[in-house]
Amino acid sequence: MELEYLNSIKKQFEYYKSVGEKTFAQLDEKDFFWQFNEESNSIAIIVNHLSGNMKSRWTDFLTSDGEKEWRNRDLEFESVIKTKEQLFLKWNDGWECLFDALNSINKENFDTEIFIRNQSHSILEAINRQFAHYSYHIGQIVYVGRMIKGNEWKSLTIPKGNSSDFNKAKFSKGKHGGHFSDDIK
Repeated sequence: MELEYLNSIKKQFEYYKSVGEKTFAQLDEKDFFWQFNEESNSIAIIVNHLSGNMKSRWTDFLTSDGEKEWRNRDLEFESVIKTKEQLFLKWNDGWECLFDALNSINKENFDTEIFIRNQSHSILEAINRQFAHYSYHIGQIVYVGRMIKGNEWKSLTIPKGNSSDFNKAKFSKGKHGGHFSDDIK
């Protein structure tokens, strides 16, 4: 069960990473820095926060608290990313740290107690906590991207009005395995 869960959650993380990247692909450089108002976050700010959180939570995941002393969470919500290139470096650095940590988990260490801000978590709880957090912020990225693009927005999953066709194609395969995102990545 542990390995099945790990394989499943890795695919879930990969899926949400791809949703973010499909959004990025539709944007011009200036779009990454657009803010609805002074109090809202740009995509660059959200990416900066995600990267900071990922680096803190997943560095030495099995052996140290997930809230690292070197993390400056408040700075994550400032406009420190200035270019699209910097944004992609932060984005990829965070995800690499996450996947490296997930790949370090196995049957022998699956029962390791994880701490975040000195609060105990099982590996399942720690991973699920971060999965919910990241999908929340990636949803924000998609929403901001969609606001910016308006009528030019290209659907990231099943295009509006195509649910019936998508379902017909899925059901035509008969009962089968795989991950739900295999046909919409």
